[in-house]
Amino acid sequence: MTRLDGKLALITGGSTGIGYSTAKSFLDEGASVCITGQHQERLDTATASLGKNTIGRKTDQTNLAEIDSLIEFLGNEFGRVDTVFLNAGITLPCPVESVTEEQFDHLYRTNVKGPFFTLQKLIPLLSGAATVVINASNLAGLGVPNTSAYSATKASLISMTRTFGVELLPKGIRVNAVAPGPIATPSMSKLGMSEEELQGLMQMLEGTIPMGRIGTAEEIAKAVLFLATADSSYMVGETITLDGGWSSF
Repeated sequence: MTRLDGKLALITGGSTGIGYSTAKSFLDEGASVCITGQHQERLDTATASLGKNTIGRKTDQTNLAEIDSLIEFLGNEFGRVDTVFLNAGITLPCPVESVTEEQFDHLYRTNVKGPFFTLQKLIPLLSGAATVVINASNLAGLGVPNTSAYSATKASLISMTRTFGVELLPKGIRVNAVAPGPIATPSMSKLGMSEEELQGLMQMLEGTIPMGRIGTAEEIAKAVLFLATADSSYMVGETITLDGGWSSF
């Protein structure tokens, strides 16, 4: 028997990167998976690639009406959700003096408001032994230039993980988080850099990581799977950092 046999998993931002790799690992462990994303074409491609027992649902988590529609769909189709990976989010590297109000608000709507209200609205559907994993970042605890607004959103998620963990435990819901460091995903190409600049950034990061390399989405997915299953049954409100030792120095 696999660890998620018969379970229904929801993964936000599941069409690429860490979300997609986590969907694969959940499916391998026997789960049925609903992935969300904002781009229908990417969702269709991911759903087809993931194959059987996968559903794609177009959802903008900054829009509460679309979250409501997602919850209604899950309730009507399945009546419950067993495990959740709140993964969807955006990054915006920018010097503090250049961050605009619009950029700041967009970061918080996407990275904080979206996960908060998605989980809030999911509570009636979460089964008595449900698990929730939140995707934060190691930058929440580091002072890295040009990440002030983004890092603040991820620090909020870690704080929410602790509070949700305690508040939802009496309902049988365990909440934990992962905090990845630099990971090779398609999101890296969305930083507005040329290919040469991106390669330079990757080389610079590799030079600062004790393990000497960028992490993979599959490595993060393994940690999410651990937190989503009974293997982590004595963990609540915790955050696992996966950054090759970067935040240890």
